[in-house]
Amino acid sequence: MLERLAIKNVALIDGADIEFCPGLNILSGETGSGKSVILDSLNFVLGSKADKNMIRYGAEEAFVRAEFSVPQGSAAEKALGLLDIECDGEIVITRRYNSEGKGAIKINGNTVNAGMLKGVTRHLVDVYGQSEHFALLSESAQLSVIDGLCRLSVPLKAKLASLIAEKMECRADLQKLGGNGYERASRLDLLSYQIKEIDAAELVPGEEEELVAKRRIIENTEKIASSLGGALSALESDGGCADGVSAARRLMAGVSEFGEDYSAVADRLESVAAELQDIAGTLSDMAEGLEFDEEEARRVEDRLHLIRALKKKYGADVEGILAFRAKAGEEYDMLCDGEELAEKLNARITELDDAVYAVCLELTQARKAAAQKFCKDVVAQLKTLNMSAARFDVAFEDYDRQTADLDGAGGVDKISFMFSANAGEPLKPLSKVISGGELSRFMLSIKACLKDLNGISTYVFDEIDAGISGITAHSVAQKFVAIAENTQIIAVSHLPQICAAGEKNFLISKTERGGSTVTEVAPLTGEGKIGEIIRLTGGGNTEAARRHAEELIAQYKK
Repeated sequence: MLERLAIKNVALIDGADIEFCPGLNILSGETGSGKSVILDSLNFVLGSKADKNMIRYGAEEAFVRAEFSVPQGSAAEKALGLLDIECDGEIVITRRYNSEGKGAIKINGNTVNAGMLKGVTRHLVDVYGQSEHFALLSESAQLSVIDGLCRLSVPLKAKLASLIAEKMECRADLQKLGGNGYERASRLDLLSYQIKEIDAAELVPGEEEELVAKRRIIENTEKIASSLGGALSALESDGGCADGVSAARRLMAGVSEFGEDYSAVADRLESVAAELQDIAGTLSDMAEGLEFDEEEARRVEDRLHLIRALKKKYGADVEGILAFRAKAGEEYDMLCDGEELAEKLNARITELDDAVYAVCLELTQARKAAAQKFCKDVVAQLKTLNMSAARFDVAFEDYDRQTADLDGAGGVDKISFMFSANAGEPLKPLSKVISGGELSRFMLSIKACLKDLNGISTYVFDEIDAGISGITAHSVAQKFVAIAENTQIIAVSHLPQICAAGEKNFLISKTERGGSTVTEVAPLTGEGKIGEIIRLTGGGNTEAARRHAEELIAQYKK
């Protein structure tokens, strides 16, 4: 339940701190006094869209704080658990919004976004305003109501979800097989062409690098030949390097007998002479083998061109192309054997559709049983709200195996709430025939039937009593009292009967303070409550009006 609502700098409210009771809380006051601002503030802290116009004139920031108490294991507590936010039975939500359009939202001190906030608050408060679109006029919302009442809907929908998930997997596997026979044949043709093109190239890992190196040699044949010739000449020409080393070797050999150091140098020169002779031989062989082969040069270029073309299609390098070939080969083999597998998958999909259809039939029957009792209960509630001729039914659209959409995890049912307020009038879709006052009472009947099922701890009603009076107003007040036994109600009302039924009343009024107009919220007790009921009845401040107000209050005392 909502225990406390603190508001600062919202519209005409400079500051307000409202403590609610667990039962029936009534907000009343003159038209334009600011009652809607209280509910706007509550909607704001619950996650509705922020607007700079809500910020009080002259203020920089609007701020609202809401404090809730929740039972252990409640849906709201579980929603907080999904956000890794601790909850010890209390949920504190704060929301700020400044004139620059920036805001901040926190739950129990943890920063969250608006979507996360709504994921929690939808389990805390249900707000209904007469000027807003009534959710139950939506057929999807109507089906959700029936499912909430249907004991078997959760396990049956879980079974549906499992069957449909398997069917989606089968379809995905079919897609991997190339889809239908025509698509599969087209895919096989493409794979066959790709495989043959790559195989015909007879690629070898590392080949491209070798070809690039060979092309560099071919392109630089003249330079290489010149360098080889020059190096060989430097070694073998008269007076060249080899002659110099030989002369030095002979000279040192002549003195090697005079010491080990001389002998060691002579031996080293002997090794150098042998190495130079070997190098000269190598250079000579390289020079003799070096020639420009135009045909080889063309072969290298053609080969590199082929590899480049294949890289554009199949991979970044030769290894990538070969990896593509291996994968294409695997897919080709699978598709070749795919006809039999495709038949098995299609057969399984048919089996799953049959199973889904059977579960849908079972779900429809369970929903119809729940709807029958629901309609009976709602009509009973409507009778207590001075709508004795009202009739209510849930129409289910017929379907069969051919027309059913078997891909929805919620089943195939399409329903419509059918309503008639007057005797002799046929049932018609709720959205087509219900008036504002009737809609208010119908909604209240729905809330009365759902109060122990939806887990919501607080109902908020914004002038639900519009368009009703007299005995109907008394009936609505009694219904409020009945619902408030288990669910907190916060209601804005102009009716003396509902004001009299309140366990805690608040007067919303406007006043001037320091040259500014402000909205104030004051709790009403005793004489204050009696005075507000007298104002609402319009009877004037007379003894008779006072007695009437006291009698109204006495009617709803427990």
